[in-house]
Amino acid sequence: MIRYRFLVFEWVLTALLTIAATPWSFAGEPPAHLKEYAITIDATKLVPTSWWQVPGITPSIWNSDPESLDAPKTSELRELPLRPGKYKFISFTFDFPFTVTLNGMLDFATSLDQCVGGRGTRTLVVLCKRMYPHGGQRDPYYEQQPHDG
Repeated sequence: MIRYRFLVFEWVLTALLTIAATPWSFAGEPPAHLKEYAITIDATKLVPTSWWQVPGITPSIWNSDPESLDAPKTSELRELPLRPGKYKFISFTFDFPFTVTLNGMLDFATSLDQCVGGRGTRTLVVLCKRMYPHGGQRDPYYEQQPHDG
């Protein structure tokens, strides 16, 4: 009898450990709001090179020494694993909200179209260091090219 109880206990424990190791085994894929998507942030058009952050996802740009700052630089593409929801891109001179939709695509206000690209894709392209409301013509400031080095 004791041996039988031990075998039942061992079987139940094995089953529970197997279920715990594969949380989505019975449900298939995770629910849409829990899926992570590889979202690329491309701020390489910003001149001069600086740092940026997505709060809660990347290191802060406000609390560190610039020489040892581990926040992403504008000179590099950065891929972030983001779940559907609302986020904010922050640089020292320009910030804006953006959304990752349930199907993993980017969305943001159309008023940002002059300085932000990538709506409906998985790459957020930041084109401007500053944004000022005007007649829709880009300021020559934004036509500067990054320096290699």
